Amino acid sequence: MQCELCQPPAGPVLYQDEHLHVILVDEPGYPGFCRVIWKQHVKEMTDLTLAEQQHLFHWVMLAEQALREVMQPTKINLASLGNVVPHLHWHVIPRFADDAHFPSPVWAAARREASGRAWPDLARQLQEALARLAATAKA
Repeated sequence: MQCELCQPPAGPVLYQDEHLHVILVDEPGYPGFCRVIWKQHVKEMTDLTLAEQQHLFHWVMLAEQALREVMQPTKINLASLGNVVPHLHWHVIPRFADDAHFPSPVWAAARREASGRAWPDLARQLQEALARLAATAKA
């Protein structure tokens, strides 16, 4: 069986380098849902060197910070599960008090109808925020 995360990213690429992609996921009801995907097919964080772990987590934190700045969510959820797709990736999910599942995880049963938030030009805004935050982190 082919690993879907070993394929070229589906969705807008917000950032990529030789090790990882940060992508915006088309998840209905959850604008801003991002995945930080390690390009090499590994299952666990401990499959990486310490430097690779730090690089990956650095980009998870930058994605969180960009989402907070651009979208101002109620909360950010971070998850690295891999039970369905055993390829190392992190979900970075902006949450709002009126989303369909809040305060439960997005994978739980819905509690209400989705709010139908629209974020025009969100990918560009997140790309710009990530670039600025990455440049600031290097300074």
